[in-house]
Formats: sequence, structure tokens, C-alpha cells
Amino acid sequence: QRYYLASAKELMRINGTTKSALANHLGESIAGAITIRAFEEEDRFFTKNLDLVDKNASPYFYNFASTEWLIQRLEIMSAAVLSFSAFVMALLPQGTFSPGFVGMALSYGLSLNMSFVFSIQNQCNLANQIISVERVNQYMDIQSEAAEVVEENRPSPDWPQDGNVELKDLKIRYRKDAPLVLHGITCRFEGGNKIGIVGRTGSGKTTLIGALFRLVEPSEGKIIIDSVDISTIGLHDLRSRLGIIPQDPTLFQGTVRYNLDPLGQFSDQQIWEVLDKCQLLEAVQEKEQGLDSHVVEDGSNWSMGQRQLFCLGRALLRRCRILVLDEATASIDNATDAVLQKTIRSEFKYCTVITVAHRIPTVMDCDMVLAMSDGKVVEYDKPTKLMETEGSLFHKLVNEYWSYTSNGNI
Repeated sequence: QRYYLASAKELMRINGTTKSALANHLGESIAGAITIRAFEEEDRFFTKNLDLVDKNASPYFYNFASTEWLIQRLEIMSAAVLSFSAFVMALLPQGTFSPGFVGMALSYGLSLNMSFVFSIQNQCNLANQIISVERVNQYMDIQSEAAEVVEENRPSPDWPQDGNVELKDLKIRYRKDAPLVLHGITCRFEGGNKIGIVGRTGSGKTTLIGALFRLVEPSEGKIIIDSVDISTIGLHDLRSRLGIIPQDPTLFQGTVRYNLDPLGQFSDQQIWEVLDKCQLLEAVQEKEQGLDSHVVEDGSNWSMGQRQLFCLGRALLRRCRILVLDEATASIDNATDAVLQKTIRSEFKYCTVITVAHRIPTVMDCDMVLAMSDGKVVEYDKPTKLMETEGSLFHKLVNEYWSYTSNGNI
């Protein structure tokens, strides 16, 4: 039993790990079925799925084999004990036990043999299933987010008024023992300015935005918005005052009204006005139910561009003083991009707009550009000045973008 448990527990752990990989791949394949077919990658995904199935089946097979190994040895041991008992009773002097007693003893011995094997097997299965309890304990030990509301330190209802954002020696790591992702970033975004953040993949742009919303807590340093250290207030008070248009727009199952105003804080007239500004008015009016038109899960009955404009509509309704665009134009067409940029310039004229740029022209009309590399601030200045500086990172990124575009890749 000792040898069996040592191997069976590890096999159960491996089985859980491989099953997670298989489930993730299956979910991703279903979600991206259209893209997979478009690029004719069905065979590659099918082959990978079979490979993951084999990897998941292997520990299950070995676990089954080890169980049979244990049962076989238990039955051999029980049979040996029963045979020895019968042999001893046969060698005893005649008349020691009656034939009826011997027959009853052997009959009960056979049934006890089966019960013994069954009980040991269940005991081992219980020990194996404890792995699931260990996994639950791991999830229970995961550090929770900060409090939604800190009653003794709530910001004023009109915070933030100016939209000033100050980063002081900001250092970020995703785990305590992990290396730093952001290395002591210090800069200031003046209220009302349009800030562009550029850099190559892995430079820390999205991590910086995540820190602004406290999706990841700073290891050191502070983020101060209008004289308020955001680490001292509740998550609800922080996130409800900031607007964001993400790269992957999210719509929820429900209605158009629910997706724009889930808390029911605005009138229908205000929602229609926002739809008009986002140039979604006609698209919604064409629906028979108008604002009560159905939106399926993930908003797949609306185009990618329309979903992005819905996210813009949410920000317009809330009138946030700070708006974040996390590569919002990376996955939409040029026409929707133009609508998005025009609406932001007109409706968020006096707001702080922080844009994580994928397309370099998006940040050319920004007041300031923050260029990042390897989690550090390389440059922070006006885009025209950075363009004039030979050898600057921003200058290189612009040249690379236009070179890539001129070759017909965009």
C-alpha cells in the first residue's frame, strides 16, 4: 500500500495538470473556430488535441494499472492467509473442529477476503482524491483583491476633478519571488493632456495600465491621482471613476441598455444621445426592440467595431475624467478607428486620455509620448520633439511602422 500511494498520488496530480491543458485547448479551439478555419489550421489543432488527449490518458492508464497491481497483491495475500488457515485446520487432530465449523470458517474467510480488498481499495481511492482537496486549499490560499470600499478613506464624489496622474518610483512584480516587470517608473501625466504610451511587445505598457486599475499591486512606489494615493482607497471607488476601452471589447448577455448602463443610472434619452455620438444610433434603431435588443454572450451578434463603440459609449455615459485606451484600435478597421478617435477628441477634450498605442499614427497628435522598453521609461516628451531626435526609441518605432506599412503588411 505504501508503494502504491506514493505513485498513485503523483499520477493523480499529473492527471489533473494534463486535464487542465486539454480543457484549455478545447475551449480555445471552440472560441477561435472561425479564425482556425480561415487560416486552414484545422489539422494542426486536431493533431495537438490528440496529443493532449494522449498525454491525459497516459497517467489515467498508469493509475488504473497501479490499482490493479494493488488489488492483485491484496488478493494473493488474502488467498495465502486463507490457504494457510485451511492447511492448519487440515493438520489438526481429528475432532478438534467439526466439519460444519471448518466449512463455515472457510466460507466467511472467502467473504472477508473480498471485503478486505474492497476496504483497502476504497482507502487508497480516498487518499488519491485528497489531491482535489489540496487543490481547493491552494485556491483558498490565493491572495484576494483589496477591499471594494474603504469607509474611512473614501474620495470625494467628484474625484478626480483635474485628472492629474503621478507615478512615483513604481515597481511591479507579479509574484513575490518573480523578477520586476516595471523598474522604478517616475513620471507625471498632467490633467487634460493626451498621453501616448509606446514600446515593443513586452515593454510593460499593459502592466502599467493594470497597475493604474490595481489589477496588480505595486511592490514599491505609488500612483497618485489628484493628490490621492490609489492604494489607500477601495477598488470600487477607484475603478468606477476611471474609464477604459480595452483591446478586446467585452459585451455581456442581456440587452443593449444593460450593456451600456448595467446599474440603471441613466435615462433612455441619455443613452440614445450617447449612441448617436458613437454612431451606433442607426444600428440600434434598426433593431425591432431598440434598447431592449438582445445581446448574446460575448456580443458575437455585433461586429468587432460595434463592440468597441459600445465600450466607448460606456465611457461617454460615465463622463470619466481619466480615460484609458489599451490598444483599442489594434483589432478594428480604419473606419471605426476614425470614428473612435474623432469622438474621443471631441467628447474627452478636457479629460486625461492615456493611449497604449499599436498604430503609431494614433499617438502622433498626443500632447506627450511615453516610450518604454524592458519595463523602464526610455523617453517622455512631445512627439514632435522625439521625432526630431535621431536615435530615439520613438523615432525608431515610427520608422519601423511606416516601413512595415509601405511593404503592404497593414
